[in-house]
Amino acid sequence: MIPADGALESGAAAQTKNVTETDRMRTRPFHRLLALGWLGILPCTGTALAADYTTITLNIAVDRPVDAVWKKVGGYCDISVWLKLTCVYTSGSGDLGTVRRLADRIDEVMVAKTLHSYTYTQPTSTILYHGTLEVVADGKRRSRINYSLFYDQSQLADDAARAKDREQRTKAFTAALESMKKLAEAR
Repeated sequence: MIPADGALESGAAAQTKNVTETDRMRTRPFHRLLALGWLGILPCTGTALAADYTTITLNIAVDRPVDAVWKKVGGYCDISVWLKLTCVYTSGSGDLGTVRRLADRIDEVMVAKTLHSYTYTQPTSTILYHGTLEVVADGKRRSRINYSLFYDQSQLADDAARAKDREQRTKAFTAALESMKKLAEAR
């Protein structure tokens, strides 16, 4: 390349300068595309929503010891009794990795288990839904049933939709806890 003053550079300096200018010219369109991508303007990039994780934690006191409560409500398909829906194992036998199908349409995989708890996920859910059922001691002859839900609410349209969804889940699982208490305290 010939500078404006007409003097020619020779050797490696000229080659380095030419390579640098060439590279800069090649990358300008790429930088523009990156900038458009960051702005979400590129037609080939979708708009991804940021996750908006939320939890619902519920519990109820039970006038029975932990082992007695777990025996009545802790089986992986005992949900059919206290949530009043059908439950069948499609894989496994109630241990870690077991898949249950609820109401002939919802699959849930047990992903964690202790002596008196289990956690499950819905693998085909788009909201990364997880739930945990746990029974803990609350004195010598009493226990507490804890139920927690974790999910991504970002796909819900607005605050009103998120509040309505949360209210429905809270209502359903509060009723489930009351049903579990009744079952556990029955002699």
